[in-house]
Amino acid sequence: MQGNGEDRANDAVLPAAARGTGFASPFDRAQWFDLLTAHGFAGEGREDASGSAGATAAWLPLRRERAGHYSGLANWYSFAIRPLYTGEDERPAALADLFRRLRRRAARLTLYPVPDAEREPVAAALRSAGWWVNAAPKGDRHWLDLGGMDHEGWWDSRPGALRNTVKRKAKRGVVAIELRTEFDAGAWAAYERIYAASWKPEEGDPALLRAFAEAESARGTFRMGLARIAGDPVAAQFWTVEDDTAFIHKLAHVEDSLKASPGTLLSAVLFRHVIEVDGVRRVDFGTGNDGYKRDWMNRHEPLWQIEAFNPARIAAWGPALKAFARSALGRE
Repeated sequence: MQGNGEDRANDAVLPAAARGTGFASPFDRAQWFDLLTAHGFAGEGREDASGSAGATAAWLPLRRERAGHYSGLANWYSFAIRPLYTGEDERPAALADLFRRLRRRAARLTLYPVPDAEREPVAAALRSAGWWVNAAPKGDRHWLDLGGMDHEGWWDSRPGALRNTVKRKAKRGVVAIELRTEFDAGAWAAYERIYAASWKPEEGDPALLRAFAEAESARGTFRMGLARIAGDPVAAQFWTVEDDTAFIHKLAHVEDSLKASPGTLLSAVLFRHVIEVDGVRRVDFGTGNDGYKRDWMNRHEPLWQIEAFNPARIAAWGPALKAFARSALGRE
């Protein structure tokens, strides 16, 4: 710790009441960051950076990559990393104070994936706190904004090829669908078998994902669909629902079942359930620009990587020059 003891960031603990701007997300909660830490994603150590202005506090869970270099505490399951707050009145000032405090011990900060709506507020607060800032698009996010549409209105807006596939394949009755709103060990084991037989790469951290699913079930947000052919599980999807939003976390299907389109039929059932039963107004398909997401979603936006460099630290100058040069050449 440096200074006169006023900077207590290393002792701060993210409060359960902290929330992001806009609708809630499972990736904003203290429990999520605790889970990442418990499963080894905190690098050389976790730090819940904080700042304040008046009655408002800003929070940003970080991991130490190496001496002087911090990154947002996130992994490949995370849809976003963004500032969290307690209080509302002075959020920009509280966030600037957070970054000002962080400069006392950091040469470099990397944040990804930053949602499009958060890019400018984060970058502005960093610049206000004296950092050099480079923000560049690095990923993609597809999501559904239902606006005033009900399920039928949304479905009528989807591509004809998708609607015809669902109609034809459902009529055949080959695929049986089951939907669960509570975690079940047998169903989860079926999902893991499907994933192992799918086109997907090896699961990054199956123990973490299961622990997350169990925690979401305890909160009442868990949604899971299984598709079976002749009793054998061939497709599975894991979603959660909160704050009028459905989050699509994982999906997989067995390759040799594709002719029956079990994954497509399963998606159709889950969309209907979350819209008609759960009453969501948004569906978030997470990170990635897979072509099939466009069939289901009506919004697309970039995800950003924000790199910040402390001009007071010579160690930051070289990485800063490289980052700005990459952006200038369009080679992120």
